[in-house]
Amino acid sequence: MTRNPFTGNPLLLGFEEIERLIDGAAKGAGYPPYNIEENGPEAWRVTLAVAGFGPDALSVTVEGQRLVVRGTQQSEGERAYLHRGIAARGFERSFALAKGVDVSGASLADGLLHIDLARTTPEDPVQRVAIEVR
Repeated sequence: MTRNPFTGNPLLLGFEEIERLIDGAAKGAGYPPYNIEENGPEAWRVTLAVAGFGPDALSVTVEGQRLVVRGTQQSEGERAYLHRGIAARGFERSFALAKGVDVSGASLADGLLHIDLARTTPEDPVQRVAIEVR
């Protein structure tokens, strides 16, 4: 039996991309933990807890309509731990971005990576088209 896209409604055709985004968001791993704050009507801040990662071990990229944050841990060599409760693993966390949402900056402070997002709007959303007379 084939599965109908987007909540099984046969009248909604061509919404596979939206369904894929929703499925991808639902599967997100729990590491690293993050917050999303609203910083105004068209601005947001994503904050990830990245204790132990320095700026050289982190990368923030926009790939198509996705914000992708990656962290890589350097090998610590041979250490003998009595208890190891701090995760020493790399990660990749991605967020779907709506069209017109851009990264306006990123900062790292006190083990928190802050990524600021803002919606950019054209200066004049109404475009006048000249009519050529022949």
